[in-house]
Amino acid sequence: MQSQPSEEATLDRVGVLALETIDGCDHAGITILDRRERITTVAATDDVVPTADERQHELGEGPLLQVLAEQDAVSCADLARDDRWPRWGSWVTDNLGVNSMLCFQLFTTERSYGALNMYSDSRAGFDVHDRTIGLALAAHAAVAVAASHESEHLNIAVVNRTIVGQAEGILMERYDLTAEQAFAMLVRVSQAENRRVNVLAQELIATRRTPGIQPQ
Repeated sequence: MQSQPSEEATLDRVGVLALETIDGCDHAGITILDRRERITTVAATDDVVPTADERQHELGEGPLLQVLAEQDAVSCADLARDDRWPRWGSWVTDNLGVNSMLCFQLFTTERSYGALNMYSDSRAGFDVHDRTIGLALAAHAAVAVAASHESEHLNIAVVNRTIVGQAEGILMERYDLTAEQAFAMLVRVSQAENRRVNVLAQELIATRRTPGIQPQ
């Protein structure tokens, strides 16, 4: 999994490995919780997974919602008879032919990112060994997602630093300031106007208008 070229490829590989290594697994996928708390199925071995996930959103019940809200893992040996999700469980059995499932939260010490969902067409399709492998796959998937988010945050930080640097250059040339003095000026304006430094920097670069506070 570590050799995959992107987060998407890694998550796709997790689903494939679930099918290859877990005998009872007939369908597998990854659901991600974004910054706005929206849930999206980003990887699936077939259409059963996103269909089952979407039905949980529609009904407001199901193992995915439960594992994201309160538990590290959820399992069910007979979905049609499980009273935790009476509407969803009977629906997926009747309409998708799914009878049992395993769901693992994707989490690190920092936060939860989503869930690994595995479905079996058989009742009691997963045993203790399957749960152990599923937990390991979920851990790898969580690390992959966390690494991707870390890289995204780093790229954003680099872009913002570049923008601020360009704005500093404009102020340095216009007012004969040092880099430290130009940055201090942006910080004073940011505090006075309650606006982020990178937003002020973008405005200065775009308009060439000097921020509201003159250098001291």
